Amino acid sequence: MAEDSKTFSGEEKDIIIGRNAVTEALRSGREIDTVFIAKGDRSGSIGLVMSLAREKNAVVKEIDRRKLDAMCGGANHQGVAARAAAHEYAGIDDILARAEEKGEDAFVIICDEIEDPHNLGAIIRTADACGAHGVIIPKRRGVSLTYAVGKASAGALEYVPVARVANLPSAIEELKDKGFWVYAADMDGKPWNEQDYSGKVALVIGSEGRGISRLVKEKCDFIVSLPMKGKINSLNASVAAGILMYEVIKNR
Repeated sequence: MAEDSKTFSGEEKDIIIGRNAVTEALRSGREIDTVFIAKGDRSGSIGLVMSLAREKNAVVKEIDRRKLDAMCGGANHQGVAARAAAHEYAGIDDILARAEEKGEDAFVIICDEIEDPHNLGAIIRTADACGAHGVIIPKRRGVSLTYAVGKASAGALEYVPVARVANLPSAIEELKDKGFWVYAADMDGKPWNEQDYSGKVALVIGSEGRGISRLVKEKCDFIVSLPMKGKINSLNASVAAGILMYEVIKNR
């Protein structure tokens, strides 16, 4: 395979390398998460790549050339690489339509800056198991639908629609306008098992290190907490999400 049209295999099979390969992937309509450009490089067809990426709603990131070299395993990337999505993204309306088709009150999981692909994959897997209608993630500041996320979901990514939005607080406002109650999993809230989860529910899970961001938390209607009896003051994000998801469906 030519160096300008290389796609990795294994854990990196979602990486597309080289200007021609990335350009054609964008033109073909393939779902692309992120286009990486070597910092300071604007030569030749890079302008076209950036224009196509923005047209297709892909994130464009400038990164250090050494980091790009490492990402591409030493292949001739010509200053450009891209990460393909493991699955096509849905819209929020697609998630809500899924609940309506089933005749159920909508139940969505909102992941606020989850960075570990294994956590996001596990959340998607549990969302499928408990009958949630979809997952919402931010376009920036969080892991996207990478190959590792798809693998960690154990196939659930094929069945759970995932929407990617530019602004989580705005997405929460949109859900509230549609009749949702929004619950944030955070410290110092009401005990998780004393809350009423009837009606349309959006459950917000924060990032592994920082928890829920301030602007997102301000948009939530309720804060719910899990008891911590040991020496560690927080649970893994996907474990906390799993406990709360099943508490939601127990109440419905």
